[in-house]
Amino acid sequence: MHVVVNAAISADGKLSTRRREQVAISGPADFDRVDALRAKSDAVVIGVGTVLADDPHLTLDDGERIAAREDRDEPPHPARVVADSRARTPPDARIVDDAATTYLLVSEAAPTDRLDAFAERGVETVVTGEDRVDLSEAFSALASRGIERLMVEGGGELIFSLFEAGLVDELSTYVGPTIIGGRDAPTLVDGEGFLEGFPALELASVDRVDGGVLLRWYA
Repeated sequence: MHVVVNAAISADGKLSTRRREQVAISGPADFDRVDALRAKSDAVVIGVGTVLADDPHLTLDDGERIAAREDRDEPPHPARVVADSRARTPPDARIVDDAATTYLLVSEAAPTDRLDAFAERGVETVVTGEDRVDLSEAFSALASRGIERLMVEGGGELIFSLFEAGLVDELSTYVGPTIIGGRDAPTLVDGEGFLEGFPALELASVDRVDGGVLLRWYA
């Protein structure tokens, strides 16, 4: 499995404000790039915090890309995956509709009644880990379901966990010409942070996009 982390951050490294509200950091050119990246992916992954804050749909916008996937005998939209140890995703979240396959990665601590409710909505749950999702096992389970290229769209807690588990192959970061600030505002990689053994990246490319810069790194 090839795992690509993609995110847009402000010039000072923030994903959004301290209120964790959605902020438009990039513009049309980067939005189109993200849609193209989704179209090349078998699944798109986010953490439950992103679901609760933004209620994203994670489907493709461009009709030609949808048609191209169907011409390749692929589903019109990539599968959607939520890392959600306690199954906190709202049952009426947009990501739970029938526009695309949805997987919920949960731990053994997730309430059974919540999982039953998602099963009724056609959501497939992948149970790994005792209190928190074991991402290595969960991603292996997704690979066994035919998912070979995985795109990660945040948030910072999930991205940290993926780097901690050594699961990231590539990082694409759009850095926008905006300052957000705030010691409590989420950053690209949150979590507990590293004290040693810092993951090293190799810079692959630098491009100007929408008044900002797109950085691509190999992990």
